[in-house]
Formats: sequence, C-alpha cells, structure tokens
Amino acid sequence: MARIGGRSLWLAWPVGLFCLAAVLGLGVLAAPGIPGAIGFVGDTLRSVTSPSATVDAEPATPATECRRLYSQPMWSSLVWSPDALLSQRRTAALSTPEAVAAAQPTTVVTCHWRGVGGRFLETTVSTVSPEGAAAAVAALASQGFACTSAPDASQPAVTHCVRTTGEVDEVHDLRGDRWVSSTLSGWMPDGYAEDAASHAFFGG
Repeated sequence: MARIGGRSLWLAWPVGLFCLAAVLGLGVLAAPGIPGAIGFVGDTLRSVTSPSATVDAEPATPATECRRLYSQPMWSSLVWSPDALLSQRRTAALSTPEAVAAAQPTTVVTCHWRGVGGRFLETTVSTVSPEGAAAAVAALASQGFACTSAPDASQPAVTHCVRTTGEVDEVHDLRGDRWVSSTLSGWMPDGYAEDAASHAFFGG
C-alpha cells in the first residue's frame, strides 16, 4: 500500500486522465456563461465609475410649488428677509386682470411674499393654450407693457413683457404652455423675476 501514493504508474495514469477529463468537462459546461459573466462585470464597473449618467439624462421638471420656484440663493434671501411671510395659494395673476380674462389660464401656483411697510412680491405660474398666450400678449401690449420675443434655438420662443408704474414692477414671461407673472411692489430683489421664470419653465 505504501507504493500506491505516486509510485504505481498503472494506478496514477487512470487517475490523472480522470481528473483531466473532469476539468475539461467543467470547462465545456461553463463556456456558454462566460460572455454573460464578462458583460455583467463590465456593466457593473461602468455603473460604478459613472454614477451621474442616469441623473444627467433625466429632464428637469418645471416648478409647481414655491420652494422649487427659486434658486437656493434667492430662496435663502427671501426667507431671511426681515418680516417676510410666504403664502402659497392658487389665485390668478395679480397684474392686469384684462390679460387674465383674455387668456383664460389655469393657475398652477401663486407665491406671495409679504414684507414690511406694505411691500410685497407675488409670482403666479399658470398654464395657457397657444391661443390664450397670444391673447395675453395682445392684452398686455394694449395695457402699456413693452413686449419682446427672444427665440431659443431648441425651445419655443420666450415672450417677455414689462411695465413699471411708480414703485410697482410687473413682469410677464410666456413660453410654450407656461405663463409666469410677477408683481414687485417696493421690493426689488436682484434677478427675482428672471430666477422665478427660469425655474417655472425648466425646474431646478
């Protein structure tokens, strides 16, 4: 028995051939799964090395609530303004009721900021039909607003209408099915109307 452990050629050869056959058999059985395993490993590595690809591909959703209507710096400046009080509601645009009557918009959200001494900011985001948008622009122009249309290379044109009466600034931006109306009375944060319109159209 002591000679069997590696010294008996007649027993070693069959055992070696059996082991070789077993290894080859396992290799044949595993071969069909190799491409799938390689693909799985590759996909895993790609997802780990580029985690932001899915996030970047998601389109921005237009703002439908006050918190999402402003950038973080604008939101912070409004929240920390002395005696500022936010009311979120669904009332029609404050500026020019004639334009609202002509356009028949559907209010998405109205953000009203009340400050000290009667000053306030109010922005209304509405949806409107193409015919309603045209009627709104016509009504605004007849009310003394200066309106300009700025085309976008890849998106519908933006119509921008402004009017200043004393300490009251009124700003309207229309793009596609969105109408953003801002009224600023005695309170003029830098870039307020532009910031609100951008987030109403594109989100953030």
